[in-house]
Amino acid sequence: MVGLGNPGPTYASTRHNVGFMVADELAARAPLAFTAPRGMRAEVGETRVTASGMGGIGADAERVVLLKPRTFMNESGAAVARACAFYKIDPAHVVAIHDELDLDFGQLRLKSGGGDNGHNGLKSIRAHLGTGDYARVRFGIGRPPGRQDPAAYVLAAIPASLREDYAVEVSRVADAVESLMVDGLATAQNRFNS
Repeated sequence: MVGLGNPGPTYASTRHNVGFMVADELAARAPLAFTAPRGMRAEVGETRVTASGMGGIGADAERVVLLKPRTFMNESGAAVARACAFYKIDPAHVVAIHDELDLDFGQLRLKSGGGDNGHNGLKSIRAHLGTGDYARVRFGIGRPPGRQDPAAYVLAAIPASLREDYAVEVSRVADAVESLMVDGLATAQNRFNS
């Protein structure tokens, strides 16, 4: 599971960092602490997931690696590729959680494969993995109002009036990610795609 975003406090509460926010929510549910292993270019946390959710134990527990790249968004693929090589993860088992301009705020779409839709994080992952055949959890942030530059919009701080709404949506997206891991893509899509 890779939450996409930009590192550092300057970007922490921007729309472009919703992937990091969801990764943090999943880590809190486990609970797990992120570490920054030498050479990984990412903050990494390992846990297990079962039908009861993140941090579950038992015979049906599956290993999960949570990743927050320490690279900027347009170089996310370097961190994802290193983690895949180190943990021996097939690209088909990668799930990228990211912001999506073309979905209204509050819309959520889970899918497998497809284009990058101009998202630099996804372009980087495709370039470094050599494929776009991985799952995506698309968190709708909506288009900027008027003629505002999309880059400025995604990198601007989430307005105080929307922070509570974002917190609710981050939790719902984390629920969708858990469902994807436990129930599979089709079931998660039926429950959460809007």
